[in-house]
Amino acid sequence: MTAPITVAVGAATDTGRRRAINEDALLASAPVFLVADGMGGHDAGEVASRMAVAAFADLVGRDHLTVDEVREAVEAARRRIDAFSSSRETGAGTTLSGVVIVDVRGAGYWLALNIGDSRTYRLAGDRLEQISVDHSLVQELVDSGRLAEADAEHDPRRNVITRALGAGSSERVDFWMLPASRGDRLLICSDGLPREVGRDQIAAILSAEDDPQTAASRLVEAAVARGGRDNVSVIVVDAVHVAWHDGDTGTRDIDADTRPREPVGGRRA
Repeated sequence: MTAPITVAVGAATDTGRRRAINEDALLASAPVFLVADGMGGHDAGEVASRMAVAAFADLVGRDHLTVDEVREAVEAARRRIDAFSSSRETGAGTTLSGVVIVDVRGAGYWLALNIGDSRTYRLAGDRLEQISVDHSLVQELVDSGRLAEADAEHDPRRNVITRALGAGSSERVDFWMLPASRGDRLLICSDGLPREVGRDQIAAILSAEDDPQTAASRLVEAAVARGGRDNVSVIVVDAVHVAWHDGDTGTRDIDADTRPREPVGGRRA
């Protein structure tokens, strides 16, 4: 069976200049592309992030997954992290963001998922579009009109997240579908990248480098060079070939359960 989306992938991660350990974890092997950013300190956050991506390890190597399989993996990760946290005096948790390849009646789609403030972007031409919506205090302030979007990246509260896997949170993960097209370039990253590197520079690097591994490495290097105040992890995924419906007219009937969440105030990040 031909995969609904054939990809080229690059991935890189770095502890940064100020952290003793790397609490990020990533999985970048078709059909799963995920970044997790752990919290809870040494031997807590790093375990939680690894548990999150490990829940998807048995799904690697498939042509595509189903929505139910992805949901089951997310809930398995949540259960493992909650069990781990309950055995400790201090809690552990993690963000999780990325995409999974799915098949919709013979066509290739990205199933995007997100909880926390790691991010998934899509490069459209030279424009970098954030697909995911941050689950953070700062994003809620932006959505409610109490904080200007231009000030969000520098607000001292930007590290306060409102949803996570573990860390005492039972909030849901956002899921939504994106029809894939040949030439799609997706960026998945922990917040250590946008904290140091502006959106325009990220877009410029992604546009300048054809090879996804080179692009991923350059983005991580740029974040570390600009201060590296946090761990930074990056996955770059290129759609090399995408299957389409026979006679596709451009109309996509998407399960309403996988549409994007409408944020407070009706605006998207």
